Amino acid sequence: MLPLKDNIPTVRRPVVTYALILTNLIVWIVYEHAGAEPGLDNSVTSSGYFPCDVGGSCQAPGHPWPVTAITAMFLHAGWAHLLGNMLFLWIFGNNVEDRLGRVRFLLLYFAGGLAATAVQTIVTIQWGSTTDAEIPNVGASGAIAAVLGAYILLYPRATVLTWIAPIFILPIPAVLYLGIWFGLQLLLGSSSFTSPDSGGGVAYFAHIGGFVFGFALIRLFTGRRPRRPAEPGFA
Repeated sequence: MLPLKDNIPTVRRPVVTYALILTNLIVWIVYEHAGAEPGLDNSVTSSGYFPCDVGGSCQAPGHPWPVTAITAMFLHAGWAHLLGNMLFLWIFGNNVEDRLGRVRFLLLYFAGGLAATAVQTIVTIQWGSTTDAEIPNVGASGAIAAVLGAYILLYPRATVLTWIAPIFILPIPAVLYLGIWFGLQLLLGSSSFTSPDSGGGVAYFAHIGGFVFGFALIRLFTGRRPRRPAEPGFA
């Protein structure tokens, strides 16, 4: 199920959301394809986040882990990974930014991304193998998951126009849509314990950690009541 748009209008231009999307695109195009040493492997080696570096069981070949915990948020494993993340950031991020303001939204985004990385690291080091801990983590999905967790509380009555393959396009309550998304992360994350290959390289616990962070701590970022969804529906 892919989200296409929601029914929440924004009052202010979502400058930070635009900037984050643009930065991710620039990093992908320039750093991973047109740099001095282009290529996914080179960018991941230098700026990807390695959980084993935190546990001390390895020494990451690139920057130290406090740096890569940030830089890894702007690296992606492929076009599908990048575009999927940016789609979610655009649809849900612009409204959360509109609600929080630019500075607080940016703080939520990076704090949520770091929380997501911390959760994935703990799970990997405590329950994963040595090989698992040596797999670099990249992607903005942990930070975006924090935005999703915030959205579900800020706009509980919102509706998301959703493409359901192959041909259905239906309006779905945001609470239901994001609830299904989170449930899938829990299901797939738990199954990766018993069948690691089923994870397909996806850091599900980063998604879970980011979402819970945004859901649980959004009230620290705002004290006002959320805006009601637009009426009568989609523009």
